[in-house]
Amino acid sequence: MDSPVVGPVESLAPGGAPALVRGITWSPDGPALSLAADDGDARLPLGPGLWLRFRVLSGPGVPARYCLGYSAVHGPTEARHHPCPTGQAAERGYQCGACFARDDFRFMHDFHRSGIAPPGLRAYLGQPHWLYVATFADGTVKVGTASQRSKWARLAEQGAIVARYVAHARDGSVVRLLEDAVSEGLGLTQFVRGTAKYAALLQPRPEADLDAANGAAADAVREFLDGVALDGFEAVSEQFEPHAFTGAVSRPGRRIAYPRPLDSGEHGMRLDSMVGSHGLVAVDGAESVFLADLAALKGHKIELGSYTTDIPALQESLF
Repeated sequence: MDSPVVGPVESLAPGGAPALVRGITWSPDGPALSLAADDGDARLPLGPGLWLRFRVLSGPGVPARYCLGYSAVHGPTEARHHPCPTGQAAERGYQCGACFARDDFRFMHDFHRSGIAPPGLRAYLGQPHWLYVATFADGTVKVGTASQRSKWARLAEQGAIVARYVAHARDGSVVRLLEDAVSEGLGLTQFVRGTAKYAALLQPRPEADLDAANGAAADAVREFLDGVALDGFEAVSEQFEPHAFTGAVSRPGRRIAYPRPLDSGEHGMRLDSMVGSHGLVAVDGAESVFLADLAALKGHKIELGSYTTDIPALQESLF
């Protein structure tokens, strides 16, 4: 099958040098594979009908995950990513110890309690923030926060099927205090594992059910906020509008788990729909529709080319 690979920079062309995957990012234009290539950071747009063909570097001498470097925050809308100076393996999450120690964002999750942060991150956290309630494909509801800058992208990258903004806060400290209060007072989680989101998308609930669950949770949060003795916020009622590319994967429909691990091997997949990092994909010579989690590529180096997915015979015969 003649199916092109699209890349934004020369080093991402088929046969070019391997690129390090930093993850999936979203903008109003849609999702993209964020990469660190030889000639700098790059975005590989992921759209409907795109064939993504690549091999993942693995084996002797290749780390289980590479360090993704660190970020320096210079202000409310200014953050610069720096690649790992030594290109070594990740030690904790997706960073080596040295890059973790340099990363300004490491202070973010405890700033509302500690008050400790470098000047650039203080400016970032000083901008308005939003409190949201998000619902995922199995009905799980979580409470979360987003800065003014990442208001929409945060929910898109989280893979929310339905979500509502429930409060607008003066700054990042206020919104994190609200998040903790809601979590403690109403029992809403602040974290949903990627594996749980993936499992839910194999059998997603009808969107009407998810919307009803999300609406009820959002109403409960706003009612709870009426009794919170904290200055610097106001309750709001605003619905998150997902990208059109998320439609098919968010709705109930036939799909099975992608049959090959994405941290090694050769792969070829056509992207038909995506929510968060999860995509409905087709592969050469197979009639089945697969659900693949491209987040599994994060921290790995890939090389684009004329690659295909080898579907196990037993797997395909079952469907």
